[in-house]
Formats: sequence, structure tokens, C-alpha cells
Amino acid sequence: MVVAPCSVKTLSAIANGFSQNLLLRAADVTMKERRPLILVFRETPLHLGHLRLMTQVTECGAIVQPPMPAFYTRPQTVMDIVHQTIARSLDLLGIDHDLVPRWSGP
Repeated sequence: MVVAPCSVKTLSAIANGFSQNLLLRAADVTMKERRPLILVFRETPLHLGHLRLMTQVTECGAIVQPPMPAFYTRPQTVMDIVHQTIARSLDLLGIDHDLVPRWSGP
């Protein structure tokens, strides 16, 4: 399993199977072996080319997870927002954690 911070250049390389460095090779092998690959795409705003690249990697089995804060947890600090992003990645990988409180309904 791989969780990778993802720039447009990295997303493009992964989408097109360009394994120039160790991170790109790890992502390529991870998708080839059908293991979880989470790409934390940090660029905004998005244009159609970005969306097409995201679609391409999703069709290959990756998960695109933009680091967008949700405010229902009522974060008090920037670290609270960072922990929420990390917690989402851990949830996608099936790893138990106690970084953020779980939603328990209204």
C-alpha cells in the first residue's frame, strides 16, 4: 500500500505509467499488484486536464483523496485539519486510529 502526496507532475506520471523515480515506480507496482494506492492531490483549482488524469488513475485502481477539510469535526487548529486528512487515509487503508472523533449521528 502506498499513500503519496501528489502534484500535477506526479499524477500525470502515475496516470501514464512513467516510472522515473522510486515513488513513481512504487505507485506503478502498487497498481499493477492491485494493492491500495491513495494519491493525496494537493493542487487547486482544477482544470479539465487534472480531472482527466484523476479519472485515469482511478480507472487503474488508485484512490484520489484531495486534502479537503471537513468542518463537522469542528477543528480548532491546523493540526486538527491535518489529523483529519491522515485519518481519512488510514480509514481507506483499514488501519484503526483515534486521530479524530467518529461521526455518531445528529
